[in-house]
Amino acid sequence: MTTGSVLAAGVWGALAGLLLPRAAYRFSVPPGEPWRDRCPAGHHPARGWLGGAGCGECRRESGGGIRGEAGGGTRREADEGARREAGGGTGGETASAAVLATVTALVCAALAAATGTRPELGVWLLLAPVGVLLATVDLRVHRLPDPLTLPLAVAALALLGVTATLPEHTGHWPTALYAALALAAGHFVLHLVNPDGMGFGDVKLAAGTGAVLGWYGWPTVLLGTFAAFLLGALYGGALVLARRAGRKTGVPFGPFLLAGTLAGLLTGAFAA
Repeated sequence: MTTGSVLAAGVWGALAGLLLPRAAYRFSVPPGEPWRDRCPAGHHPARGWLGGAGCGECRRESGGGIRGEAGGGTRREADEGARREAGGGTGGETASAAVLATVTALVCAALAAATGTRPELGVWLLLAPVGVLLATVDLRVHRLPDPLTLPLAVAALALLGVTATLPEHTGHWPTALYAALALAAGHFVLHLVNPDGMGFGDVKLAAGTGAVLGWYGWPTVLLGTFAAFLLGALYGGALVLARRAGRKTGVPFGPFLLAGTLAGLLTGAFAA
């Protein structure tokens, strides 16, 4: 893998990451609530799922200094206040987009460096932005949306099935399928034992991460799974020691499941 290819993967990740803030904003609602369908200020419908989280109509109206209906203030002042309450101010929007773009770029570049020119790299680059989006939403509201977790598992298996027909691949599709089923079943058992510690969204996400890890074999599955639980345990332990959480406090496991999957995938790809 040349430096240019790694840089190209990083650029792809950065561009994909810039398209994630709107989806992250719309999906980031507490469990049981519908996805957001209004802009951060609440004045206009939220259209589409890709792009920035801000509202172009609000910016155009604010730039014109439209007067508010009450209190004699400007519409711009009202909009800015509403965006601050919703966590969607201009500065916050820019910072969120920059973080998402940077993280996605680093993930894609690392995957390219580990995978080389093998055809499965295309699958990893397509799935990586979805993983970043899932981690972002889970960190914000402790929720893993079904419209992301279920298609991720299906897409991973379908894309890897196509990749298995291409020359120079180094994975095994049947193992990917078996690992998807095994990890989903294992996480489902944990969900039944402790629903507060293992949400059902984690079970569905495990199907997708299992497919990805299983491509490189069972050792990669074990490594990625162990890394996920280790990272989650370390994070939970750190919160307890810092007295920011109790032993029964729920923490979002999705980001650690995805981080462990990334660690296992990088190792498996490099060793393949």
